Amino acid sequence: MEIAVIGNSEFILGFRLAGIQKTYAAENDEKLVEHINGVLRDPDVGILVMNSGDMEKVPRKLRATLDNSVKPTVITIGGGEEGGLSMREKIKRSVGVDLWK
Repeated sequence: MEIAVIGNSEFILGFRLAGIQKTYAAENDEKLVEHINGVLRDPDVGILVMNSGDMEKVPRKLRATLDNSVKPTVITIGGGEEGGLSMREKIKRSVGVDLWK
């Protein structure tokens, strides 16, 4: 399982420096959707990391697909408390256990 990161060049830089190889720069909405669709087709990706602000730019149908996706599990960073609850539910769904209990 690999981790993929999609976002603007500043967002993906830290992940790239940490050694994550599947980083995709999306400087506009078209590239964002294109990269998301590519990651969804990649059988090696188990986790997709995105900025929560970019998630709001995704078309509604694709956002629903991402929200319900188990593989890859989509984790959004940023957005405060609500993002943390969402991440908890996604990890629970993908792993099958609530890790916070």
